[in-house]
Order: sequence, then C-alpha cells, then structure tokens
Amino acid sequence: MADPVIQLEHLTKDYPVGFWRPRPYRALDDLSLEVQRGEVFGCLGPNGAGKSTTLKLLMRLVFPTRGEARILGRPLDDLGMRRRVGFLPENPAFYDYLTGEELLTYYGQLCGLDGATARSRAAALLDRVGIGAERRLAVRRYSKGMVQRLGLAQALVNDPEVIFLDEPMSGLDPLGRRDVRALILQLRDEGRTIFFSSHILSDAETLCSRVAILAAGRLQAIGGMHELVEYSTRGWDLLLDGVTADLRASLAAAGATITTLGDDRVQVHLESPATPEPLLPLITAAGARVLALTPVRETLEDVFVRFVEGKRRDDPGSRPQEVA
Repeated sequence: MADPVIQLEHLTKDYPVGFWRPRPYRALDDLSLEVQRGEVFGCLGPNGAGKSTTLKLLMRLVFPTRGEARILGRPLDDLGMRRRVGFLPENPAFYDYLTGEELLTYYGQLCGLDGATARSRAAALLDRVGIGAERRLAVRRYSKGMVQRLGLAQALVNDPEVIFLDEPMSGLDPLGRRDVRALILQLRDEGRTIFFSSHILSDAETLCSRVAILAAGRLQAIGGMHELVEYSTRGWDLLLDGVTADLRASLAAAGATITTLGDDRVQVHLESPATPEPLLPLITAAGARVLALTPVRETLEDVFVRFVEGKRRDDPGSRPQEVA
C-alpha cells in the first residue's frame, strides 16, 4: 500500500479545567488512524466527541499532550508541507469590510501569488463555489451559508493537495449542500485528499470512502462503508392508499405491521425474511394502490448510534488514562 497522506499515532489532547485546582480534561484520547491519497475520509461523532480537536491538532492551532501526526509524510511544523494544505474551520471569521472578491485575492497573495494571478484565481474559485454578483458585496452582508461558501473558496486558494474541512455543510441550505457535495467529489476526482468532520451522516455516507466514528474522545470504529454498514435487506416498507378494514385484517394476518398515516394511507412493514410479493395480490384485489415499496437496510446512522449511544468519558470503556 502507498504511503499514507495523513498519519495520526496515539494523538492525545488534555485541557486544564477549573480555576483554583485545575484538572485535566481529555478531549482526545489515543487516536491513531491513516488516510490514503485520493480518499474522502469522514471523521464523525456527536458534539464533544473530539472531531474539531483532531483538526485543530492537525492544523497546529493547539498542540498535543502526547502522540504525533504527519501530513504528506512530513511533521506538522514543516512549512513546505503547509503550502500544500487547505483548511476550512468550523466557524470561519473574515475581515468583513472587504468584499468576497477582495478577501479571496488577499488570501491568494498571502499564499505567494502575484496580483493578477490572485485575482484570476479568486474569480475562478468564487464561480466554483457558487458566489455570483455577491462577490462585490462586503462580507458583513453575507448570510451564514455565503460565508461558508467563501470559506470553502479560501481553503482552495493555494491549490492544495490535502484539504481539511471542519463541518463543511454548516449553515448551508439543501441546494448549498448539494453543491458542496458535488465540489468534494470533483476534488476527489482531481486526486486530492479530503479529510472532513461532520455530524450530517447522510452526507458522509454519500461522499466518504472510509469513516472514523469518535465518541467520548476515543475512536469507536473505523472502516469503509461496506465494512461498517450491512447493506443486506432487513425488511420491507410499503406505502398504500385506499386501504379498507378488510385489507387491514388480511395484511395483519399475513404478519405485517400496519401504521395509519391518514387519508386512507397506511405504511405496511414486513420483517425479513418475509417478502412483499405474497401481499400484492391481496392489495390489488382490494382496490388499494401501492404508492411506494422500499427495502429496509442498515444505514450509517444505525451504525453511528450503535457505536456512540451511551458512551461517556466516565464509562469504564471510555475512561481516559490518569494524567500525570
């Protein structure tokens, strides 16, 4: 296997809490993982799981209590490596009296581009993230979603090989989320490596080749979608219209669970190994209509809940080691 682009080895971070007698609070406990080139890797977890702490450690916004990490095979303080990395923080804050165009041009110049190249790069990136005429407005007039789009553009201004995104879908409407998903897949197809944290599991399931699930500061699971999620059919849901009382009785006798939705519509659930085919003649004979037929499969949300639910830092399985 090729050398990993991102390596974390026993990465641990403690924060002092309390005033008179500070005690260590372990935000991240002994995290080890690797990310390969060209992967879209998701770091998932509930609030306080350690996702943002992991990204802050990788960006050297905070420093580890123990452990180490490497990006592109180099230590985190290597300036040459930093020129090849882009970063979107969770809540980007910009100088809001500049326009979006001016701000992105300024960032381009900070990255060593000359004025003309920086302006050209800014225009192309603003187009790419869907900021049109608003680019000539002061950033203080941007909505949260527009600021998020601008943050994505600044993460790409230096044409990075590795991109770190902390909650990239935050504040975006459904159209914005769709656009960002498409952008992440385009970046992947260009050969870039994307490491992002999120609590929006549907986006992670769509985008990621592999995910890590954190809870209580510890790694709970890591793997590819097909390794973590069981895609075999676990049952069937049928949405029916025009259901009579006699048909309800027949469906119940066949082992179906029926939920009334209103206006003569019901949801019929069958547990595997039962299949919907024997029910279809009954439904047709009763004059009802099948509006939808959906296989029930395990989702990433099911996996997430299984690994995360009930995990606390004071549980024996999640308790941090004593800090000297």
